[in-house]
Amino acid sequence: MRSTSTSYASDIWTSCLDKLITEIPENQIHTWLKPVQAEFRAEQNSLTLWVANRFKLDWIRSQYLHKISTVLQNLQTDPISIVLALQPTTKTNAPSSAVNPQKSNAGLSALIASHVSETAGTGLDLSVLKNHLNPTLTFQNLIEGSANRMARSAGLYVAGDIGKSYNPLFVYGGVGVGKTHLMHAIGNEVLLQKPNAKILYIHAEQFVTDVVRSYQRKTFEEFKNRYHTLDLLLIDDVQFFANKERTQEEFFNAFEALLAKKSHVVMTSDTYPKGLIDIHERLVSRFDAGLSVSIDSPELELRVAILIRKTAAEGLEMPEDVAFFVAKNVRSNVRELEGALRKILAFSKFNQKEISIALARESLRDLLSIQNRQVSIENIQKTVADYYKIKVSDMYSKRRPASIAGPRQIAMYLAKELTKKSLPEIGDLFGGRDHTTVLHAVRKINKDRQQNLELNQQLHLLEQTLKN
Repeated sequence: MRSTSTSYASDIWTSCLDKLITEIPENQIHTWLKPVQAEFRAEQNSLTLWVANRFKLDWIRSQYLHKISTVLQNLQTDPISIVLALQPTTKTNAPSSAVNPQKSNAGLSALIASHVSETAGTGLDLSVLKNHLNPTLTFQNLIEGSANRMARSAGLYVAGDIGKSYNPLFVYGGVGVGKTHLMHAIGNEVLLQKPNAKILYIHAEQFVTDVVRSYQRKTFEEFKNRYHTLDLLLIDDVQFFANKERTQEEFFNAFEALLAKKSHVVMTSDTYPKGLIDIHERLVSRFDAGLSVSIDSPELELRVAILIRKTAAEGLEMPEDVAFFVAKNVRSNVRELEGALRKILAFSKFNQKEISIALARESLRDLLSIQNRQVSIENIQKTVADYYKIKVSDMYSKRRPASIAGPRQIAMYLAKELTKKSLPEIGDLFGGRDHTTVLHAVRKINKDRQQNLELNQQLHLLEQTLKN
């Protein structure tokens, strides 16, 4: 067994960071994790990560701890515990407020007390330390496109006048399209205007955990003090409340209390309110009483803009032709687009080559191979035909009843969105139709999905089916 070793800790922490760079954007690594100092304690087989302040400690714990733990367990033969601690003046006197995320049983009151003691006399705003907002996710770097324009505008409106119109704001869409970014942007914008506002961002699973703890420990007053006194509650993925009776009851009470005091509630979900399953009707009706807006998969122009902007944020430049090449091949969501960009930037850095289409094609060859194998016009036609219970032959027949014409237009739209085929090529595969017919179908379905919630949900389901 090794003794306490700074050099060993440095080696294992460096190896951990090298692995994490494939999962976390490099700029986030440099901002949050690079400054951390590591210390290995052999007697406990634990790695202490010393963090500069409470805000960074809380953020690392909530956003990165699970990934850090997973990577370290893969690097070590023996289980290793991770301790997050505030950086003292000298490490020999570790602060009593050091947090062991795996063993700590401290409740909410202890956490608040530690905030107060650590920040006394510093002039720090305690609400900033407790709100769990990521200060890097703002409206300024939330790039606008037709896929998110309405949701972004609604978010800005809410941030400018919380507690008034569009309360609650319900944002829904698929995985990785930017719902969480919008939530943090709203919170950060409110803080700019009202620095003393009581704001909390959480994932629905954390709310479930807090409900369970309050019942176990009978700390209902602490729970109410946390959730019933906010100015703005931002809660992600409320579909996780499904089948959790006590959680739904407590959220209903918190929701009512917040609206009664003119506070604002913003929620996200993977589906629109009435599409939620196993959620109480009284909750669904309240979700639906405000404004529900969707964020769709980003269109081509938005994907190009995201790639160019995020590359520039890394101090590099992506030629426009490369951005278009990547955007045409990575269509599903922003998260996958960012993942593809990280691969390209890493490939460019490690091979000391300039960013080009050839380099992008090489670095994404596995992704491109999977996509080329899975998404084809024939697969789209069969999937859509099965979904709408028509014959595949109807896709390229001349029949025009609404029960066939509608699904055929949807299949043309998906063919344009999910493949690299040109409009004339798509038309040929749909019974020799003119490219203008395909263009009309694409524009019609694109417009209809913005206005028809049911159609939008059907398209999301079809897109996910075709991509998986």
